[in-house]
Amino acid sequence: MSGGAGDLRPGTRAVHAGLPAARLGEPFLPGPVLASSFHLAGDADPAAGYGRFGNPTWERYEAALGELEGGEVVSFASGMAAVSAVLLALVRPGDVLVCVDDAYPGVRSIAREHLEPRGVEVRGVPTDDAALLAALPGARLVWVESPSNPELRVVDLPALAAAAGAAGALLAVDGTLATPLRQRPLELGVALSVASGTKALSGHSDLLIGHVASRDPELLAQVRAWRALTGGIPGPFEAWLAHRSLATLGIRVERQEANAEALAGLLAAHPAVRGARWPGVGCVVAFELAGAGPAQRFIDACRLVADATSFGGVHSSAERRARWGTDAVGEGFVRFSCGVEDTEDLLADVAAALDVIAG
Repeated sequence: MSGGAGDLRPGTRAVHAGLPAARLGEPFLPGPVLASSFHLAGDADPAAGYGRFGNPTWERYEAALGELEGGEVVSFASGMAAVSAVLLALVRPGDVLVCVDDAYPGVRSIAREHLEPRGVEVRGVPTDDAALLAALPGARLVWVESPSNPELRVVDLPALAAAAGAAGALLAVDGTLATPLRQRPLELGVALSVASGTKALSGHSDLLIGHVASRDPELLAQVRAWRALTGGIPGPFEAWLAHRSLATLGIRVERQEANAEALAGLLAAHPAVRGARWPGVGCVVAFELAGAGPAQRFIDACRLVADATSFGGVHSSAERRARWGTDAVGEGFVRFSCGVEDTEDLLADVAAALDVIAG
């Protein structure tokens, strides 16, 4: 990539991030390196000799994400593998973990079912600035999502990062929903930026991948060592697909956010809908219908919307989130992920489905 990344807009950085210097006859993005071991002559060097310690394909993907995040990146086989590396490698018995109550269910499971029984004090708090600040004294690690999933709550990350630093705590932020195109936590003072690349970063609902970014070499060394020890590495083909997908991140996010903004406006004006919310970034809109039945009938009536549990893909999807029993939401709560369909088509489809339940 020619020139400094700082002189380019985020969408342009995403197109060019991590690509090698141009060479005659070579592809823009080299293909995946499929290897479990490599030629290793001389002294033992696991980083150069065995696939659990390094692979050129996911190292190139990490370099690309590093340009977007503004720090160094360690990639993982999934978002939960990245989460596990932070929580299990950096928190020890006797430490205090502050974790928001509406964090991804897997985060809460690690905190309550694995860390707490091993002597970690877990302080569950709402995704709320005042509650988080009050829970900081003595904390080792603070875990937040902003915007949160599925309720789309946001916190003041610069203020929280400053307060956490003053209290001697590390702040980890799951920014999956915003992506580093819309939010760069490390630039706001956050110690660790964590994301599931399965969602909007890759954007095609065809792979699992995750990452941890930081500007602290010591923290990253611990996270990287955990990955090597537990084997939570990304597959080279998945890493290659994810890197390839970064080139369209900017245009995908623009269309998805345009759809989300328009959809939020439609929902806010519809008499069958309560509590429509969109945080101003990302593809997810949340709203309430009159109960489980109306919510499911609405999703079933949509022609363009898949009933699926993830978000961030190019195809619009929605789900009645209470069906899992893992989130404190009403039975009629719908999490809607806007895809890249033409806005007029998507709105017409949703309006027609709302008419079905209203009739």
